[in-house]
Amino acid sequence: MAIGHPTQNGHHMKIGLVGYQGSGKSTLFELLTGVTPDVSKAHSGQVGIMTVIDDRFRRLVEMFKPKKESPCKVELLDTPGLSKSEQSLNPQRLGIIRDSGALVHVVGCHAGADPIAESQEFKVDMVLADEQVVANRMKRLEKELAKSKSRTDREELQREFEALTPVHEKLSNGESTEEMEFTNDQEHYTKSFALLTRKKRLVICNTAESEYDESILQSLADSGVPALSAPIGLELEVAQLPEDEREVFAQEMGLAEPCRERLIDAAFRVTDLLTFFTCDEKEVHAWLLKRGSTAVEAADSIHSDLARGFIRAEVMSVPDLLRLGSEKEVKAAGLHRLESRDYIVQDGDEIVVRHNG
Repeated sequence: MAIGHPTQNGHHMKIGLVGYQGSGKSTLFELLTGVTPDVSKAHSGQVGIMTVIDDRFRRLVEMFKPKKESPCKVELLDTPGLSKSEQSLNPQRLGIIRDSGALVHVVGCHAGADPIAESQEFKVDMVLADEQVVANRMKRLEKELAKSKSRTDREELQREFEALTPVHEKLSNGESTEEMEFTNDQEHYTKSFALLTRKKRLVICNTAESEYDESILQSLADSGVPALSAPIGLELEVAQLPEDEREVFAQEMGLAEPCRERLIDAAFRVTDLLTFFTCDEKEVHAWLLKRGSTAVEAADSIHSDLARGFIRAEVMSVPDLLRLGSEKEVKAAGLHRLESRDYIVQDGDEIVVRHNG
């Protein structure tokens, strides 16, 4: 099978972990990545890799028995804790997660904590951070407009200023831009800001024990933010025990099932990515791709040579492959397709790229 070797141009997904000081987000970072938080990076943020192994991947590995296994990897960025008392410092702290594709907001749910209020408070911090960025750009545009000599320059600056004005108005009214329908110009001119208020968000309620009030999670979901709860500290204690002791301790602590997988799955689902697979005896590889991407973009994320010499993609769905037991059987059942470069890749596709070179 012509697969080619993965280059570094693959779709690296970054998820930003955010939360107020003491929320337990660094504990979650350690649970999901296995990396111990480094105190010296408390102000700059720390990156770790979260490995996403889903059931399909496990079963493909059993089927192909490859020499090498390459599950999906997602970068997690643990950000500096936000301050409730000094809100003016928060925009700068939030600045480092602008290149994240999605945000996981950890809320400490100990006695008396109100996750719904905190989720709202965090929204305010995001609005403030976005408002600063847009306002700074508009001030610069005004200066450039005043100095500008050429008409074409002025028209271009004016166009940007007009596109940003309604976005700035919304933010300076303390409102989020998430519901706004952006025009093409607005998408274009705000792209470099990577507005926080437009990012997908997941709330994780960090609880003291495994039981938690479902109605709170429902209220968060109703406000447009998917939420789940987990006793992150207990989970980490269990994860750090030798394997043979984990089950006993988990039962003693009343932990139903380890929630690490559930948390990874939920964090991954909020990213707007899909997984496609390349499989043979050498390697089973799960790749990340933005939803709506084409076959040639999938080829490029494997290796740029594959995209350059792209002829066609041979595609079958992993559920068909697992159900029927082999690629040969899928072909015999007529469930194997040849697709052009414009084919929109679906989650769970297994793809072989045919190419020149």
